[in-house]
Order: sequence, then C-alpha cells, then structure tokens
Amino acid sequence: MEVNQYLEMFIEESKDHLQACSEHLLELEKNPDDLAIVGEIFRSAHTLKGMSATMGFEDLADLTHKMENVLDAIRNEKIHVSPEILDVVFESVDHLEEMVMDIANGGDGKRDVSSTVAQLKRIELGEEAIPEVVGTTETPTTAVASTLEYDGFEQTVISQSAEQGFNAFEISVKLREDCLLKAARVFMVFEILEKDGEVIKSSPSVEKLEDEQFDQQFYVAFVTKESAEDMQKKIMKVSEVDEVIVAAIEPKQHSEKGQAIQEVAATVEVEAKPATDPEKNNAAPKPATAAAPAKADKSHAPVGNKTIRVNIDRLDILMNLFEELVIDRGRLQSIATEVNHGELNETVERMSRVMGDLQTIILTMRMVPVETVFNRFPKMIRQLSRDLNKKINLEIIGAETELDRTVIDEIGDPLVHLIRNSVDHGIENPTTRLAKGKPEEGTVVLRAYHSGNYVFIEIEDDGAGINREKVLAKAISKGIVTQEQSYSMSDKQINELILASGFSTADVISDVSGRGVGLDVVKTTIESLGGNISIESTQDVGSVFSIQLPLTLSIISVMLVEIEKEIYAIPLSSIIETSIIRSSEIMNAHNQKVIDFRGKVVPLVFLEEIFEVPRKEPQGDEFHSVVIVRKGEKLAGLVVDSFIGQQEIVLKSLGNYLTNIFAISGATILGNGKVALIVDCNALIK
Repeated sequence: MEVNQYLEMFIEESKDHLQACSEHLLELEKNPDDLAIVGEIFRSAHTLKGMSATMGFEDLADLTHKMENVLDAIRNEKIHVSPEILDVVFESVDHLEEMVMDIANGGDGKRDVSSTVAQLKRIELGEEAIPEVVGTTETPTTAVASTLEYDGFEQTVISQSAEQGFNAFEISVKLREDCLLKAARVFMVFEILEKDGEVIKSSPSVEKLEDEQFDQQFYVAFVTKESAEDMQKKIMKVSEVDEVIVAAIEPKQHSEKGQAIQEVAATVEVEAKPATDPEKNNAAPKPATAAAPAKADKSHAPVGNKTIRVNIDRLDILMNLFEELVIDRGRLQSIATEVNHGELNETVERMSRVMGDLQTIILTMRMVPVETVFNRFPKMIRQLSRDLNKKINLEIIGAETELDRTVIDEIGDPLVHLIRNSVDHGIENPTTRLAKGKPEEGTVVLRAYHSGNYVFIEIEDDGAGINREKVLAKAISKGIVTQEQSYSMSDKQINELILASGFSTADVISDVSGRGVGLDVVKTTIESLGGNISIESTQDVGSVFSIQLPLTLSIISVMLVEIEKEIYAIPLSSIIETSIIRSSEIMNAHNQKVIDFRGKVVPLVFLEEIFEVPRKEPQGDEFHSVVIVRKGEKLAGLVVDSFIGQQEIVLKSLGNYLTNIFAISGATILGNGKVALIVDCNALIK
C-alpha cells in the first residue's frame, strides 16, 4: 500500500488527536474520578495507534499502545488516577508530539522512550510509578548502557576514583529546542561540574561543544563526591536546560554496551506543541479555562463533518491571484473615471461590489482561531507551576477570536515569552501572596477580542506588578534615559522601559527567564506585524500586557499623499486625522519644528527631507498639509504637499535587493500602474 500520499493527512490528524489528549488530561487532573474523560483520551489514543501502525511508524504505534493499556486499566477501574500516573501519561504525550513533529520535518519518528515505556508497564502491572527525581546514589549499581566509550587510561581513572570513595557518573544534558546560546549554556554546566569534581570525557569533544557543533544534547563522564541527585539539581538550575540524566557508572563494566541505565532524571517540558488545525475530531477546544469541567461535553450531539482540509499553499496562490485582481480593479476604476461612460461606470461599480464580497470570503478563509496558539499554554502553565512551586490558574477568554494565518504563525513565541515572564516574575509564591492578603493561587488571564480592524491579545496577572523605582534606576544606569528625562516620565512610559533592548531588573537569572529579558525581541516581532504592545501595571496588584494586531497583512487601507510628483501611502491604522496648518503655527522647540495639536506638542516630520524628494523650485506655501499619526502614546505630524484620498492596496515587499530601507515598509501598485511606497510610521516616531 502506498502511504506517502496520506502522510500530510496523517500528520494533521495526529496533531488533532494529541491536542485532544492534552486537553482531556488537564480535565482529568481536575476530575480524577470522571471515567468519561478517560474514555475520550482512550479513543484518541486508539485512533492514533491504528493510524501510526498503518503508516508504518512502529515506534509511535508501540508507545501509543503502552499508553492505551494504562488508560484501559483506568477505564476498567483496575487502577486509579494519581498525580504520578498522570505525570507519566503527560510525558508519553510529549514524546508522541515530538515524534509526530520529527515525521513532519522529514524524520522517521524514532526516539529513545525506553524509560517512559518501562514506567507505563509498571503502572499497567499495578506497581507505583517511579518519581521523576530519584535522589540517591544508594540505588542498585546497575552498569550503564554507555553513550561514551572509554580508553584504558579513562577506565583506570574511573576504577581508582571508586576505590577512593568517589562516585563516577555519566551525565546526559539536553538543552531546550529554542536555546539560542548553546555554547554559553555548555560553559555554565562545565563550570558547575569543575567546582564539584573532575570531568573525564565529553561527547562531542570540548572543541565541538565550544563551536556549537552539536544538536541539543551532550554527554559528560564525571567523578565527584557529590550525590547524583545533587548534581542533577545543580545542572537543572542552568537556564534553558531541558533535561538532565545522571547515571552511575560501574567501574568493572563501564565499557560494556547494552546494559540498563539507572537514571536519576528530572525533565522540564516548557512548551507543548500547538495544534495547527482548528478543527478537532474528538473534542472541541475549551475557550473558557485551562481545565474546564469535563461534564459539559457529555450532552454534545454528533455533528456532521462539513469541512475539508485545504493545503495552505493553495490559499496563498488564491490570495496572490486576488491581489492582482485588486490592482486591476484600481486600474479599471481609474479608466472609468477618465472616460466617464455610463455603462462602463455601472459595470465597474458592480464588479467592485462583487470583488469586495470575494475579498471578504478569501480573507475569512485565511483566518485561524487564536486557540491554535492558546492551546499550548495550559500544559505549559501546569509544568511551570510545578517547577516554580507556585499555584497558578490560567484563564483563557476569547480563544475563538480569529487572526490571519500569517500573524498566527508569528505571534506564538512572543506570547510564550510574555506568559513565562508573568508566571516567573509576576506571580508571587504562595507564602508571599498570603502575606500580602492575596489568594494563595495566582491567576493569569489570556484574553483575545476584536475591536475594529484589530485583534487585541492581553496577558493579565494578579502578581507583584512592576517596581517603577527599580526600573527607572536601572534605565538611568544603562543610559537608556537621563536623570532629567526621568522627572517628566509618566508611569506608562516607565513601565515600557522594560521593552528596551537587553533591559532586565532580575536579581537572579532563572531557568524560565527574567522579566524584561528578551522583551525587546517581543516588541520588534509585534511591530514587524504592524502591531504594538503596551503595559499597564500597579505594584502588588498586577500587570497587563496588551498587544494590538491587524486582522490581515495582505490588503490594507491607506491614505495616499503626494510630495512633488511622488506618491506615498500611509496606513490608516496609524492615522488619527489630517489637518491643514498655517506656516505661522509652526514653532521651534529643542531644534525641532512642532505644532500645538489639541493641547499637545506634536513634532513635525517633513517627508520630503526624510525621503530626499527633489524639487524643481522651492515651496513657499502659506499652508501645509499634515497627517497626524500615532505610535502608542506618541504622536507626530507628517508634512506632505497634498492628500489624494483613501484606498485599499495590496502590500508587496521590496524584495531581497532593497532591505532595511528607513521608514519604508513595502510598496504597492496603483490603478494607474505607478508604484507607491508605503510609509512605516513607527520608524518616524521617536
């Protein structure tokens, strides 16, 4: 049977089933006696097992089968749900997600899951699950199925160390997939090791580790007086370390292969893989909370499937073809205006209405619910709350809100970073919260909603808030603002200083990330999507990070303006209003021309100077046309020669040859065939 033609369908449906498993496991954790939830998880696992076996992915099918056996035992009340059992099942789902992602990336889906399979077998047999961290070296000294090979000298060192009372360990360190500075993390791990013992060998070699010539995992042979548990805990303190396995090496059998590993492991999963398709076959996503009551699903009647899967490339081609039609529509409207023929005008007007409806349908087809991003966060919060010993409730509101697929693809990582920061440095530990008179359990609210042509995503926490004095002191010490400037800054402006590049007020770098670290990257990503981010915070009450994003990036509404004979497009999303001012109204302040706009001092930006537009003769008009634009709380007035009017245009990139052009975000083709450059207002407002 030729199965390659079904591979794409298999990957998408596997992601759906695994997402359903994750959601129902979260529900089961809240309602451990509800066997109906177990039945839902079992059905998803059973379907996934059958699909995997059919497609020839035996490792995937085998792990799913072992997990299915445990679920079947729970369903038949042979064993009862416990936190330890759920941890192992969650770990199994994580492995399954990684296998599916590997297959999607062209791999074979094979992973070493022997320890997880062993745990599932123990649970199935009614034995207790081994906790994730086994904390002593007094466990049976089983020989290591060694990843490292040792020469005679290294074997002698291990043997003599054991005789002198040292422990010999083989340590496996796995870094997070999103780790950016792998060499730095390796250095930090080696620094810890060298303080507590001697490194005998590493794989890859030290030189390759320094040059980052490895994937995410490396191995170290190490002798020390410390226990396995202590070494594991110390290394796990290093930021961006995902997993540490410390295995005892038996001196007499350290060179043998194929022996069992006695593992001392603590795995920190920081992120669940998001489902990429909003349609769920077995369970609808829960938009209300991280773990909505399971009983709500019981009354759902079966619904016929009225959807089809369409390759996203086809939608992109359809969108590109429609963009060409939009350009031709503008051209026809221009010709009809010049010719002024009754029947032609009527035909063009009708065609414009039909194209408007077609545009709405095509843009709607590209819309994806934000739940495809939000779905990863409940499991992430569950793991973070355990790692940080905090009690955290995640509330998700408005998960059905839709965004353009292009925006959805880019917004996931910024949201992960903001939520991690809220959990790590926003929400206090239970003792501190009780001392402040707050509930022991902290709350993080993830909210999405439409407003006009925008979608707003808010991350709100009821934690410690932002310490303004600390932020301001740090900003002054780093030269971001001066002491004089700080006197006139509003609370909102001080809060947003944490978005500055490299800014951090963290006293200790945690393994989650300090508030402010990397937030400049979050800001840059959001602004590149045509959005902006704002922060509101009250100390000891909480913080709200608000992200404003456009519904779509393909077709936008602009104001066309003229400078000499050149035409520029200013996005309507940035415009507050247009105005005509007299030359006498222009004032000077700190070598900057400004105007008084409704009681506010607004700086003027002369676009002819910015874009170096040549003039045949100097302009001495008494009046100036000004477009008032906004970036967050800041305003600016863009001075142009004249306003042409409002128009919908297709946003095109400038290509690979014209990159990093100041204050230009793209171009468009107008109805008359001319090219108009699109002004990047964010770059002009300081």
